[in-house]
Amino acid sequence: MHSEPHFRTTLNSAFDPDRRSLDTRRSLAMILAGGVGTRLNVLVRHRAKPAVPFGGIYRLIDFPLSNIMNSGMERVGILTQYLPYSLTDHIGSGHSWGLVGRLREVRILPPHQGTRGSDWYRGTADAIYRNLSYIHRHDPELVLILSGDHIYHMDYTRMIDLHLRSGADATIAVRRVPLEEAHLFGLVHVDPSGRITGFEEKPAHPTSNLISMGIYCFTTTTLIRRLEQMKEEHCDDFGHHVFPDMLRRGDRLFACPEEGYWQDVGTIKSYFDSHMDMLDPEHPLDLRKWRVRSNMDESRVGDRPPAWVGPHAAVRRSVISRGCRIEGTVEDSVLSPGVVVEPGAVVRRSIVMHDSRIEAGAHLDTVIMDKDCTVGRETMLGGIGAECVNQLYPKHLDTGITLLGKGAHIPRNSRLGRNVVVFPHADLAGGGPIEVESGETVGQPDGSA
Repeated sequence: MHSEPHFRTTLNSAFDPDRRSLDTRRSLAMILAGGVGTRLNVLVRHRAKPAVPFGGIYRLIDFPLSNIMNSGMERVGILTQYLPYSLTDHIGSGHSWGLVGRLREVRILPPHQGTRGSDWYRGTADAIYRNLSYIHRHDPELVLILSGDHIYHMDYTRMIDLHLRSGADATIAVRRVPLEEAHLFGLVHVDPSGRITGFEEKPAHPTSNLISMGIYCFTTTTLIRRLEQMKEEHCDDFGHHVFPDMLRRGDRLFACPEEGYWQDVGTIKSYFDSHMDMLDPEHPLDLRKWRVRSNMDESRVGDRPPAWVGPHAAVRRSVISRGCRIEGTVEDSVLSPGVVVEPGAVVRRSIVMHDSRIEAGAHLDTVIMDKDCTVGRETMLGGIGAECVNQLYPKHLDTGITLLGKGAHIPRNSRLGRNVVVFPHADLAGGGPIEVESGETVGQPDGSA
């Protein structure tokens, strides 16, 4: 395995974390928020991946937007594509992140007026290329390119400072992961000064554990020049095409090392694990400390009454949002606003989204439940049966998590095993109890039973 033991301290030695220079105001942030995110299965069937709820009252897009706000940046373009409606409603005018004013803005940038698949962005670099007119209009010195679906806290000022001091054409945020996970990411090789010397895109046998975080800082003139060259060569992605080509052309690429919490919530398991991390008091995933903001007006969270916990209820190591009514037991779980847990119901190691109801005597164990779902009385959901992978989605659900799509209704006295998928709006409550073995799928993609 390659080792770069000295470059971290070399790059960080002169940075003052309390300094906020004008550099951020001469910068433009571009958030890539158009990904389909198919591995999140039914959670993205009716919404864009960056609009997926997280942590009770947030959405994934809130993390880069909050980092932008906390770093003092003032101009943001958000590149949407797939099912952008809930994302657009959530972002609104940008006031929740202080992006309203004479010199401040957040702008939604759809790919085209058309709706054909051929109109869609073909890759991360193609998405930025198609929005060069927006970059030209603002004429920034630097362009920061961010992913809209990662959970992390980062001061972009530090990355901008490093980029300017190193004289880089492009700077890439990097971090180390366990070597056994490195094959899932794009790898970066650096020399002792922090200059990037090579890339490997998801290699089967990784020789390094230093990965790209999908966060890039470009000198604008270099970005425009390389994207225009890329268009002539039909290269559409930064990791696969643009960065390796920049190295061949002799551009100066540097790594910006990061050590804090970071999670690409591209899978059901990573989405679930990040919520469990949030519940661990010893874990660095601390949304209050990170100063994460969200649009509370969108779902009228502030209009909901305080959460109510009944005299016979029990809540342990959980997040309970406004408007929840708890009369049963909730352990190691995250409940969004308006969730009802009736007497005798038990919710363990689960994520329950807005306005869902768990009726009396029902038991949930290791479940992700989207908005507006109902679990009938005395139903057992997840945590039972042999743990076999989902037959239709073996790469999505293979760790025992049962998944309910938005608006699903499960009849009373039913039994659903592990790694089960229930499609959105599958209304099964009109019939009798159902028995669903582990690894099976319920409902149809169009929402019919």
